Amino acid sequence: FVGKAAAWLVVLLMLMVFTDVVRRYAFNSPSAWIGELSVMAYGTMFMLCGAYTLAQNGHVRGDFLYGSMKPRTQATLDLILYITFFLPGITALVYAGYTYAAESWRIGEHTTQIANGPPVYHFKSLIPLAGAFLLLQGFVEMIRCVICLNTGEWPERLKDAEEIDVVEQQLQASTYVDEDSKNMAIASAKTIDEMAHQRIGGMKGEKS
Repeated sequence: FVGKAAAWLVVLLMLMVFTDVVRRYAFNSPSAWIGELSVMAYGTMFMLCGAYTLAQNGHVRGDFLYGSMKPRTQATLDLILYITFFLPGITALVYAGYTYAAESWRIGEHTTQIANGPPVYHFKSLIPLAGAFLLLQGFVEMIRCVICLNTGEWPERLKDAEEIDVVEQQLQASTYVDEDSKNMAIASAKTIDEMAHQRIGGMKGEKS
């Protein structure tokens, strides 16, 4: 829910950038505040969507061997890495972010990029908050690892809309393509999508 809600900030970000461009080039009256607020809006969206991206297994993996492993091997590796690196790292992020935000509130910090810039203490408060959401999702991922170790299969994730779903909807709605061609095109698109997921995230193991 948090990630999906934060994703709507892209609309606000677009409106702010559009307003700034119109003011700058149509009225020769640029707003320094809009530029700073745009950066904050982008940062907010980026931070608050982190836990959602983890929930969708959307973060990039650097190990190309992961996709060829069996689910139990993947779960073992994930659990070790979550305990060894993820939990200490994100806990440190939450603690440091809290200290960072508390100091910002104490001094009533404003941006120093421009004169009389907007306050930033509310924005910095999102650092520990986003870290806390990410930490909670990390515990959920660890539970998924334990389930996989017990059953030998990854539990299903909550399905969300993906690009492949849009392609399928467009093909199904087409009146210029016969049914056999539609089914072949959809199957090919799904195969390509699955292969891409295997390369970047090791999704093959989750579907085993």
